[in-house]
Amino acid sequence: MLPFSRYLLDTAAASVDRAVVVAMQMRGRSVRGRAEAMPHEKRMERLALIRETYGSPELVTRPEAFFVPPPAVEPSVRTVRRLPWGAECLEASWPSAFEPFAPGVRDAYLAHVANRTAYARLYTSGGPRPAAILVHGYMGGPWAIEERAWPVRWLNQHGLDVALVVLPFHGVRARAEGGAPLFPGADPRFTNEGFRQTVADLRVLIALLKGRGATAVGVMGMSLGGYTTALMATLEEELAFAVPLIPLSSLADFARDQGNLGAGEQAAAQHAALEAANHVVSPFARPSRVAPGRVLVVGAEADQVTPIAHAERIAAHLGVQLLRVPGGHLVQTWRREAFHAAREMLRRNGVV
Repeated sequence: MLPFSRYLLDTAAASVDRAVVVAMQMRGRSVRGRAEAMPHEKRMERLALIRETYGSPELVTRPEAFFVPPPAVEPSVRTVRRLPWGAECLEASWPSAFEPFAPGVRDAYLAHVANRTAYARLYTSGGPRPAAILVHGYMGGPWAIEERAWPVRWLNQHGLDVALVVLPFHGVRARAEGGAPLFPGADPRFTNEGFRQTVADLRVLIALLKGRGATAVGVMGMSLGGYTTALMATLEEELAFAVPLIPLSSLADFARDQGNLGAGEQAAAQHAALEAANHVVSPFARPSRVAPGRVLVVGAEADQVTPIAHAERIAAHLGVQLLRVPGGHLVQTWRREAFHAAREMLRRNGVV
């Protein structure tokens, strides 16, 4: 039986999460409303066409056929400021040389000029050290928020350089007119293309960090960033570690749980069709390339945004035990336990 104080904290955390989910739904209601107004048969037809576009088995068995290695680029790096603990904050930017896989979505995707440039901020003490790429969640990305969402100073002081990366259509890459990010969104093609662009951007960032002397590079991510981290673990065998925190595991599961797929047999059919449409970018499409001892998956018991079932699926697929922690998605009472567990994993593997 849970202690009463733990019960109260988890109840409060769950309430905050539910309020945030409602706010997220309201923010994206116009785009989502158009998709949900589509008749069931039409939605199934559209999802079948998307599955056909991205459904070649080769795109799964030969990941490089879909996640095409990016061309070599030389990111621009500028100094932002000195940090109180003696480290330095740098900002890297580079052209996100990305060509959508599906011709039918090319013009709409590339129309967003701000998204064509990738950004990351580096928090470094200089010299050869391991580095952690930190990947934010949905509607995250602004530097001022992410610098507080992650324990940047603590990670620096425990032997890691840090790189905060911005996902497509978020933060400085967001649409000028505002609104919910287009990735991931109501159009599954934007979801697939967004993850494809994300992987290309992360590969450029990994090369940049190694070029600057990083002795090892790994990835940590929360929520949507946790999904991204799990996906990278199935694509990059040279990752030194992977830490999905309160991860999303399936866009189809999330849509179903939020009641966006109708009801009854129709909901089940749409769920299966959406899962198939996004399979090429699923963290379950390919086996992990990172040794289980270098992976830590954390799930929060009271999470109402990405319930712990998402973390359970990710952990099972990556072949690791799940670290179950109290708290929720936004009320993160689990942070100390989770990051200390990550540090111990890195110590066991000689990363730090």
